[in-house]
Amino acid sequence: MAHRAFKDTLYPEFARVASALASPRRLELVDLLAQAPRGVDALAAESAMSAANVSQHLQVLKRARLVASARRGTSVIYRLAGPDVVALWLALRRVAEERLPEVERLHRDAMGGGGEPLARDEAARLIKLGHAVLLDVRPPLEFQAGHVAGAISVPLDELEGRLDELPRDRRIIAYCRGAYCLFADEAVALLRKHGFEAERLDGGWPEWLVEGRPVRTDGGAANMAASRLRTV
Repeated sequence: MAHRAFKDTLYPEFARVASALASPRRLELVDLLAQAPRGVDALAAESAMSAANVSQHLQVLKRARLVASARRGTSVIYRLAGPDVVALWLALRRVAEERLPEVERLHRDAMGGGGEPLARDEAARLIKLGHAVLLDVRPPLEFQAGHVAGAISVPLDELEGRLDELPRDRRIIAYCRGAYCLFADEAVALLRKHGFEAERLDGGWPEWLVEGRPVRTDGGAANMAASRLRTV
């Protein structure tokens, strides 16, 4: 194949992936699927879209091989096609953070001055020493699909009624869906109000996962290897 013909055939394939991601709504679906596989109705409820619109967006992502589906009983469950898709989503976000000052401004305004999050390396060190516990405040479905190894699951909407389950002699490090999820910030504010020493983790489940840190999945697998994603 001639050089020009090769390029003319190759680059449209790359553009398929870029085109599939060129929608704020589809990016939100990717972000949700990075937490756990879901059906159309569950995605519609989380994203405030109609089921019809969710289905259309999922088909675009599926044609680009970014999501896959499987039938479970009478339902069709969608998932990201692989951990490389999570890494691609996080890489896209990093570029936007570095190039678009609006991203940092919007994030800062949404955080409401809650202070700097705790670095993941420092969190891992404190947990290993037994000085802190990790609190997952995502919905149960997401925790069951995959979570940081050793984390305690207390969904945000249950937290106030379950404070007595948390230790008061250690720091509480809350995490949720990632850097742009506010569940952990709300959890930290509530915990501090009730006298806990609490802070949010920098990032969340996807960031921890792609760095190859210890995790548990619904199959019970620990220490999921994701080191090959670090170059994405």
